[in-house]
Amino acid sequence: MVARASELVPLIRGRAQWIDENRRLPADVIEGIERSGLLKMRVPTRYGGYQSDARTLIDVHAEIARGDSSAAFCVSVWSLINWIAGLYPDEVQDEVFATPNSRVCGTLAASGKASRTNGGYVISGEWRFNSGVLHSHWKLVVAEPDEAGAGEGPIMAILPASSFEVVDDWHTHGLRGSGSVSVRAHDVFVPQARVRPVMEFFDEQCKSETNSTQSIYQVPMLVTSTIATAGQCVGAAEAAIEHFLDRLPGRKITYTDYETQQNAPLTHLQVGEATLLAEEARLRAQTFADFVDAKAARNEPWTQAERIRSRVEMGRVAQLAQESIRIISTASGGSSIYNDVPIQRIHRDIETIALHALTSPNTNIELLGRHLCGLEPNTTYL
Repeated sequence: MVARASELVPLIRGRAQWIDENRRLPADVIEGIERSGLLKMRVPTRYGGYQSDARTLIDVHAEIARGDSSAAFCVSVWSLINWIAGLYPDEVQDEVFATPNSRVCGTLAASGKASRTNGGYVISGEWRFNSGVLHSHWKLVVAEPDEAGAGEGPIMAILPASSFEVVDDWHTHGLRGSGSVSVRAHDVFVPQARVRPVMEFFDEQCKSETNSTQSIYQVPMLVTSTIATAGQCVGAAEAAIEHFLDRLPGRKITYTDYETQQNAPLTHLQVGEATLLAEEARLRAQTFADFVDAKAARNEPWTQAERIRSRVEMGRVAQLAQESIRIISTASGGSSIYNDVPIQRIHRDIETIALHALTSPNTNIELLGRHLCGLEPNTTYL
């Protein structure tokens, strides 16, 4: 899988500026991703998937991010949400994975409304930040039930792409190519089998008779989210360094006596520090992935402290990558602000990734501090 991802890097890197300017992935990149088999990483084996381990996700998503962060963000979303689809009853999976290279996207924000009806729910609402939805076949939505179903709290439903309207509102600073537009649904009927209470995903989550014995489906949802997301931060930092070193020969430091930036001690310090930060980000991500795979192999339950660690690892990996890229951006000089120089795009993308509510370094490090001080978490998202 990692080798196949590496083979895609030249294609994705060559299309990165187009992706940024057109706010979506182009057809040739989607076709390349499909041919690579990467979309099967978290699809159950009985549908031709690979049920790839955590370490594979980290390393594959890092490779895709070396090509473009928006492409990596979409692939990571599909890895995560395809896995979540595997937690639904088998009859739902038969629908979802009937399409070759099926892609499911989704968010956890409960911005819809649901009314009970015979055989299921009728759902309406508008949901923002739907990364990858322009190229997805299904979408997870979260909605608040009406009084008849209020006791079970918010519900998570799987809707086919044909059932909602796309709102072209993704005009952003970073991750432009993820196409994370809003979608609207109006009185869409969803069968009961495709509806589950959200809180089930934080406890006894797997409702699939076939998958319930598989170790990767015993890993908590937000731990899996960390595994799906962290690699793209690593790859972005490594890409920034690669692009900087490619541009370095012959570049001067304007208004100084240095004939070439390559000879300046400041450059050596910047590249050295940025590289160490990127290496530390990769090591943290891979070490946590190995921890997840080892626990899954032993089929061990997850403690609250381990779930907190997952959130913290996500925040710290993002923070290390963010600092690495900021150094490289500063070292790249004034000419790097042009659209055809990749560092400005990578910088915008990592800043956007670090703002995600589940990724935010500040939020996640505070969570660790609360735990160390003997306080209960201030979130149920563990």
